[in-house]
Amino acid sequence: MSGDNGWSKTLRGGMPKAGAIAERDKAMSIHDIELFTEITGDRNPLHYDEALAKTSSFGGLIVQGGVTSGMLNAIGAEDLPGPGTVFLGMELKFSKGVLVGDTVTGRVEVKTVREDKPICTVEVSVKISIERHRDDLHDAAQKGLIARAFRPSTA
Repeated sequence: MSGDNGWSKTLRGGMPKAGAIAERDKAMSIHDIELFTEITGDRNPLHYDEALAKTSSFGGLIVQGGVTSGMLNAIGAEDLPGPGTVFLGMELKFSKGVLVGDTVTGRVEVKTVREDKPICTVEVSVKISIERHRDDLHDAAQKGLIARAFRPSTA
């Protein structure tokens, strides 16, 4: 494509390639729950009342879904496509709870890249590590749209 399509003005200055993948792992802790509560005010007893949580279908304290899905924001903004990236939209489906102590892996894969402007479509997921022998946590946004922010003007 001829002319400037906007990708050169992104913070990384280049277009990602379809098929590129970035992942991050995180062991979830009560501290993660507390930090998320401090920001949001989410004090659901399933996150704090261990006795109640043990009697639930989860079998223990669970981490707020926003903590795990927030990993996807970090991957998009820091790793792939990278700094300056923001989600334009995302659809989430939570199929399992994440227990305190679980390790999860967030994953972003570039599916399509627009050549005319700095927008790509990604597939994202968050999965619980294999050692607990649990199924996928959630397949978040089978096609989450991501846009790349432009470098701030210095003029």
